[in-house]
Amino acid sequence: MALDDAAPVLPNDLSAFWMPFTDNRGFKAGPRLLASAKDMHYTTVDGRKLLDGTAGLWCVNAGHCREPIVEAIRREAGVLDYAPSFQLSHPRAFDFAQRLTAILPAGFDHVFFGNSGSEAVDSALKIALAYQRAIGQGARTRLIGREKGYHGVGFGGISVGGLPNNRRAFALLPGVDHIRHTLDPEQTFVRGQPERGAELAEDLERLVALHGADTIAAVIVEPLAGSAGVLVPPKGYLERLRAICDAHGILLIFDEVITGFGRLGAATAAERFGVTPDLITLAKGLTNASVPMGAVGVTAEIYRAVVDQAPAGIELFHGYTYSAHPLAVAAGAAALSLYAEEGLFQRVAALEARWADAVHSLDRAPHVKDVRNLGLVAGIELEPREGAPGKRGAEVFQRLFEAGALIRVTGDTIALSPPLIITEAQIDELVGRIGEALARVA
Repeated sequence: MALDDAAPVLPNDLSAFWMPFTDNRGFKAGPRLLASAKDMHYTTVDGRKLLDGTAGLWCVNAGHCREPIVEAIRREAGVLDYAPSFQLSHPRAFDFAQRLTAILPAGFDHVFFGNSGSEAVDSALKIALAYQRAIGQGARTRLIGREKGYHGVGFGGISVGGLPNNRRAFALLPGVDHIRHTLDPEQTFVRGQPERGAELAEDLERLVALHGADTIAAVIVEPLAGSAGVLVPPKGYLERLRAICDAHGILLIFDEVITGFGRLGAATAAERFGVTPDLITLAKGLTNASVPMGAVGVTAEIYRAVVDQAPAGIELFHGYTYSAHPLAVAAGAAALSLYAEEGLFQRVAALEARWADAVHSLDRAPHVKDVRNLGLVAGIELEPREGAPGKRGAEVFQRLFEAGALIRVTGDTIALSPPLIITEAQIDELVGRIGEALARVA
């Protein structure tokens, strides 16, 4: 029997693996195990097909186990299994970095590689601090995040992040503050960007007045907040945030770990919204999630300031053992080619209205409090059960898993972000199954 055809090996003990962001006791009492995946579907260990409504975890943008990516990884593993990036490297790393800058906004001429979105965020924060010091603004050490923001799980990321559960158990970086979030309970069931809310960006002026602009190094936001339940930026909000940062010499970082690589119908959210930040963090769709990788897109101005102003020798004392790992580079290059050859970013733009119609068909479904959408993303917020927040969302997740569809829930909000190859029939199937599940839960 070929290895690819072998039956999955089932574990006889689930205790050793301490699972991340998981109710370990609940999961191990009723495990949900995946055996394989192809295109739009997972297959469970008991042979059931699951329609993937979340692109794995916001990351498998081109669909699962795409042969060009699989083959690129297989080929590279037999040629160059590892190469260090400290004072050495390999040719494909430079080629991939060049290709990546070509899809970033104008002026982004450099890429710093890591292994995840969390590492990309912490790298971007360090680069921002290094830049301010290099231009003689060393007193600018304060970092500003946003309420309800998610920026990974490194100490930098949870400090600028604004999700209380991710922060409360850990010591946080000093010198961090947060601007207000953009979720407006008076604007519900909006298709695309809310009309009102640009003025929320003015909250940054409050922090400038409180701390002094000369102490603030950077502001980091998700252009569209995913993990908090799909929070779409109001019209004009990002533009105003950019203008305020410019007025005070503050760097603007876009965390595009989720929004990068076609999720909003363009290569980046920066392109979609027409707002150019100073640094962009990337991961997830960077390699179609086939090999872990993260990256920071850096403007020429920032790179030149940090590198050219440094004494001879190492300019930035930061990096990772697996930066630009050969297998990740091979996967990323193949993913970029696949995105371009199949026109997947443009495909999202063409599907967006159809997707909006489908998800907003749930506006009057039982328990639905709000529906938010942009690109190929949607958040379906449910009314929580009295005294049991999150329980209704968890039950919907389990019912859909049993019914053959995979979603993500954050509290009582269903988050949808399917692979960009989803068909109109599969959109209807996914939304139909969600509607059926909502009709069955109390």
